[in-house]
Amino acid sequence: MPETFIEKLIKIFDEAGTEKVFAKGEFLLREGETEKHLYMVVSGAIRVLYLSEFEEQTIRFGYEGSLINSLSSFIKSAPSEFYIEAIRKTTIKMIAKEDFLQLVHKDHETLSQYVSLLELLLTQQIDREIDLLITSPSERLKRVLERSPNVFQQVPLKYIASYLRMKPETLSRIRNS
Repeated sequence: MPETFIEKLIKIFDEAGTEKVFAKGEFLLREGETEKHLYMVVSGAIRVLYLSEFEEQTIRFGYEGSLINSLSSFIKSAPSEFYIEAIRKTTIKMIAKEDFLQLVHKDHETLSQYVSLLELLLTQQIDREIDLLITSPSERLKRVLERSPNVFQQVPLKYIASYLRMKPETLSRIRNS
């Protein structure tokens, strides 16, 4: 049976990746920096956030087994609009963009698997946009729990509330009803 793209990625993380530990509150990437790595969360949890002059908005989470980075910065080699922060002590493996691209362009099958991964990320982004358009906070929570049933075991409530675009008190009230 042929090796899946994720299996190939895990192998390259093991062979060429660097393991690093981040303390709670430490940043893997800051706004304005150019993303040059792909990260796999070994343990702990991280979040991608956008900081405006008015609020801090959580965009995405990563926990054990997640692949994460500032994708648009990574693809375009442009400054990131996002921060990536450890929300508890987190161990990651990281591979350089060059090593990752060597893997992707290794053969047609691997490139095809990479395209499939990008399509999955795109559909996840569309799901996220739909979540933000749904006016009912309880419906947003329901959709997130369908996709990530263990999110409350991995991520503090205040960050989940930010991700759902509601106050922590609102999220607590919805969960208790």
